[in-house]
Amino acid sequence: MSQSVDREVGVAEKSGAPLLTPQEVESSQQQLQSLLAGLEQAIIGQRNLLDLVVICLLARGHMLLEGLPGLGKTELVKSLSALLGLQFRRVQFTPDLLPSDIVGAPILEDQGGGRRLVFHRGPIFANLLLADEINRATPKTQSALLEAMQERRATVLGETHELPDPFFVLATQNPIELEGTYPLPEAQLDRFTFKIQVEGVSSDTLEAIINTRQHGRPPLLQEVLSAEQLSKLFAQCDRVHLPSAVANYIARLVTATHPQQPSSPDEVKRFVRFGASPRAAIALAGTARASALLSGKPNVGFSDVKRVASSVLSHRLILDYSARLEGWTPRTMVDRLLDVVSDVGRPLPEALTT
Repeated sequence: MSQSVDREVGVAEKSGAPLLTPQEVESSQQQLQSLLAGLEQAIIGQRNLLDLVVICLLARGHMLLEGLPGLGKTELVKSLSALLGLQFRRVQFTPDLLPSDIVGAPILEDQGGGRRLVFHRGPIFANLLLADEINRATPKTQSALLEAMQERRATVLGETHELPDPFFVLATQNPIELEGTYPLPEAQLDRFTFKIQVEGVSSDTLEAIINTRQHGRPPLLQEVLSAEQLSKLFAQCDRVHLPSAVANYIARLVTATHPQQPSSPDEVKRFVRFGASPRAAIALAGTARASALLSGKPNVGFSDVKRVASSVLSHRLILDYSARLEGWTPRTMVDRLLDVVSDVGRPLPEALTT
């Protein structure tokens, strides 16, 4: 499996696109930093979270934010939309929500002396879709996003409709222990590039939030990146060089999540039922490129892969029931993999080690 995953993550290197120049790297980093600065006006004391949001956006991925109500998840998505000037729609997921409420539906209308079905587009036809509290809807309604997230299109009654470009789904989720929630199926989770845990903030951060909010309203944000600038950033992210050694590291890391592999750690063999898919390897490569560009680097390093590994892999690992009894979670399992899997898969030549 390692060889097939290695080919997947390295396929972009054969495109022949020129490497980024220092001037392009610097310009891209400055634009991304301006986006981060705008987000920090609305979301205080969560810089690591904001970095991950920008990385996921730059890699053209979808993102799932999990946390208790009131932690600013929805405000984060709304602020991102304002700063990018993208077409934005919000859907509040509830148990009675239907797939047609998201995708749209054909409606019988009078036209030209007759009647015909006319497709009325739902809120999914936007650049940025906020699926608020996605796990409060039924699995049938959740599945309405599957084709859109993977293919960037929606099919209704056999007719396919292309979604706007770019298209992002940013979903919020309450912890599954809360009442009235439906756990997302594995196929749905795998469509999300990142799953990010939104934690609470310190008392100092809470004080800063209180002092910066006038009359309880968030600050007004101005657009900092145009659609043309964003499209250019996407293209430059694709040109960030992924060295073969780093691609090999990604392949070995994903392969090590599978318990049937001889090279997998003992903890994986004992507690993991199913490992990550090749889609996870592709997501690691793409988000590592974005991480490098955000850091002002023209090529991906091992540290960039480790920076995004937990957000990419943790929701793609299915642990055995005994794992919880032993205190293991998907995130601690990913941490263990990062400790065990070496950066370089093959021993260095003796001439380099002496």
